[in-house]
Amino acid sequence: MRRIGWNSIGVVVAVVLFFALAIQGGRAAPGWDATLAKGKKPPAAKPREDGKLSIIALGAHPDDSELRAGGVAALWAAQGHHVKLVSTTNGDVGHWCQAGGVLAQRRLAEVQKCDKMLGAATEVLDIHDGELMPTLENRQIFTRLIRQWKADIVLGPRPNDYHPDHRYTGILMQDSGFMVTVPFFCSDVPYLAKNPVFLYYSDGFQRPNPFRPDIVVAIDEVVEKKVDAIAQLESQVLEGCCMGDERLVPKTEEEYVKRMGQVREGLRRRFAGTADQHRAKLIELYGEEKGKKVRYAEAFELCEYGSRPSIEELKKLFPTFGN
Repeated sequence: MRRIGWNSIGVVVAVVLFFALAIQGGRAAPGWDATLAKGKKPPAAKPREDGKLSIIALGAHPDDSELRAGGVAALWAAQGHHVKLVSTTNGDVGHWCQAGGVLAQRRLAEVQKCDKMLGAATEVLDIHDGELMPTLENRQIFTRLIRQWKADIVLGPRPNDYHPDHRYTGILMQDSGFMVTVPFFCSDVPYLAKNPVFLYYSDGFQRPNPFRPDIVVAIDEVVEKKVDAIAQLESQVLEGCCMGDERLVPKTEEEYVKRMGQVREGLRRRFAGTADQHRAKLIELYGEEKGKKVRYAEAFELCEYGSRPSIEELKKLFPTFGN
């Protein structure tokens, strides 16, 4: 009997392995796909050619983003940046004696006047007031809005507000915080190569967690412009929106002038209250001398989703910090 040497055994093993691979169709290591090596990523959205920032502010109704961010919107617009204020519902039940299409059209006209005075573009979604839901369809709408505007900064409410439209606007903004960068989600609109900075508007709610300002912006130089713009929203600020009644409606021109004066003064007190509430942060950001002198302000909290700039990087994105 002939003995099989080690060299012969090696040949046999090699032949067996060759045929085993052949039987498997010549596949290589599991998980590796040769077609990926030849793949090509879809093109991302092209940046704006003028080098200016793009800011989109999301509010639940035709007044929310204007009240919370109208000052910084006016400051950005004055510097040539691209600002868009979006109402995620049409506000068609936001009045005590009007509703439906008549009110929706009225509020659209009001907010268009307001935003034009601030220097911002306007968009009002055709979703009924009080009926915004955090659905897949609305997530896609939000994602497309942010991408189409090529946003560098996205503003919106925190998702623990008293009003369901406010809450779900915040949730949908958060849900878009990653999806705007995913190439094949809503692929009809090019994805953003760089995730925007997402920020929340200020509010007074304490549970489950209170608002914590990361950036507080002085709006003294545009406060009268903001007051004049907000005053165009008469169905809300003059007539009391859905919580008002006939006693708020002026019966004569004299009453109108008096009532509008009260509205304007109330708005100034509101914006001054933001500065007083966040005085320590104003001093931290602007320095003691200037921080103490700020009379009117708007405050924002950095969302954990999206880009996470440092405070110094964040200051460079906002007006009035001398950058």
